[in-house]
Amino acid sequence: MVCAAIFAIPPLLRGTAGVIPGCSSFLRPKYAVLCYCTVNGNMKSRRRSDHLERTANDFRQEIISKAKVCGITSESEMVKRLRLAVTEKEFTFKAGQWVDFFIPGIAVVGGFSICSSPGLLEQKGELELAVKRTTHPPAHWVHTQCALNSEVALRVGGNFFFDPDPTDTPVDLVLIAGGVGINPLFSILLHVTDLHRKQEKGGTGYQIGMTNLLYSAKNTDELLFRKHILALTNAFPGKITCSFHVTQQSSEICENLQPYIKEGRISGKDLEKYISEKTLWYICGPPPMIESISKLLENLGVAQKNIFFEKWW
Repeated sequence: MVCAAIFAIPPLLRGTAGVIPGCSSFLRPKYAVLCYCTVNGNMKSRRRSDHLERTANDFRQEIISKAKVCGITSESEMVKRLRLAVTEKEFTFKAGQWVDFFIPGIAVVGGFSICSSPGLLEQKGELELAVKRTTHPPAHWVHTQCALNSEVALRVGGNFFFDPDPTDTPVDLVLIAGGVGINPLFSILLHVTDLHRKQEKGGTGYQIGMTNLLYSAKNTDELLFRKHILALTNAFPGKITCSFHVTQQSSEICENLQPYIKEGRISGKDLEKYISEKTLWYICGPPPMIESISKLLENLGVAQKNIFFEKWW
């Protein structure tokens, strides 16, 4: 493969292709395959710093594609948003998945959730990542060295996604995000809006039900994509709703956000209004939050088979 000559691929990643099921078997799940330990409710957090080790048993595509940075914006004081033009035409992903992020000259491989919709890749050959500033080498590179036309390589992976077939039974979605855990859920939300637009144009695609986003952060400045999220709720009234939860707000909340803001953590009372047999729950955030929300849902009688989660570390 062309990229292998330019980007050093760690042995752990090189060896995964032999244990991953073929693409045809991967395409069959309708929404998401098992996410970490949801099958038995055992969600003990094991903190391992290496992305490749944490995700060694997750699905990975075989394609590794070169990509060039074609856009950089500041999503917040701590988060940069990259737009990447992907070279390989067969490169695809499902809403909610992540990429292995290979940087020339840096041995550590990053793992970043995609925050754009599959539709953007299909239409323009581009995808987006929102990366929080940390000392981890790939994130540090994004914030200190990455520039327009910087070249990297990408490989899609992950068992956390929403990708229904057109003939699937309609479901409602509840997306629950904590901090930068919004990234894969924003990708799912954008995919949902693409499905709605197809329906509005008289398409025969999947008919999505209600989508409700509950997003928690320390303060309103850390609510990534907030303007875009509000625009989507206004564009699809009765189909998409959102509520923002802030836990450490010290400044005054701006007027346009006030109707959507709740102070304090997401509670069982916030969740119970969305419970139904046709609701699927997608959660992404720090492990303690996921464990807390999953426990709340369990106490409310939500079946484990309807709960999917992705932990960021």
